[in-house]
Amino acid sequence: MVRPKKFLGQHFLKDTNIARKIVDAMLLPDHTQSVVLEIGPGTGVLTRLLAARKNIDLRLVEIDFESVAHLKKEFPELTNKIIEADFLKLNLPEIFQESFNIIGNFPYNISSQIFFKVLDNRDRVDQVVCMLQKEVADRICSSHGNKVYGILSVLLQAFYDIHYLFKVSPGVFIPPPNVMSAVIRLTRNERKKLDCDEVLFQHVVKQAFQKRRKTLRNALKHLNLPGAVIGLDLMNKRPEQLSVEDFIFLTRSIQQGEGVHRI
Repeated sequence: MVRPKKFLGQHFLKDTNIARKIVDAMLLPDHTQSVVLEIGPGTGVLTRLLAARKNIDLRLVEIDFESVAHLKKEFPELTNKIIEADFLKLNLPEIFQESFNIIGNFPYNISSQIFFKVLDNRDRVDQVVCMLQKEVADRICSSHGNKVYGILSVLLQAFYDIHYLFKVSPGVFIPPPNVMSAVIRLTRNERKKLDCDEVLFQHVVKQAFQKRRKTLRNALKHLNLPGAVIGLDLMNKRPEQLSVEDFIFLTRSIQQGEGVHRI
């Protein structure tokens, strides 16, 4: 018996119907095997369904030694495909030479960090199907103009098409969390790279939302922006009013201005 550990943010899914819906949400071709990495398999509720699919070449990454021992016992055929490690510390290009997909019930306490790692490896990660805290799912899926639209919304939507799939109640977990959960799917879009400097883009987005109640003119004033940028109409807007394309345009405008080197 694997004991859920609070310090790891573990809430084990016990409902096989929900597990099946999560696995079914992965959009994979039937005629060939796709590499799928399950993050935090825990007791193996998703693992059992994934391992039964002939079109999936399954890998697992698990930090909990009790879960690893349990998984090796329950799925001996997967023993050599279990990575006992912290996903956040993995060198993904070293492990996966080609593209792969991610699935999992993400620990609530590190879900944002997982997505930032996905962004860093976006040229390899084709798809993500995951369950996470509903509040975070709402944020990621929201469009501009919504009050929960934020940093992750902009950065992820720049490179992924995002679909909100369904909500999950606390009662299907051991132990039940204090919040609702939701399942979302991210699918890599056609954008190969941004039409601006990506490091600067991330910096501008993060700085803007750190003072989200202010207009961009005030939120970004410490960046010593050139006059041509300060005079843009969109600088009178708050960050949640800007689309991904607006942020790309703003970043490109800053690049072309004389103040960029001082950021």
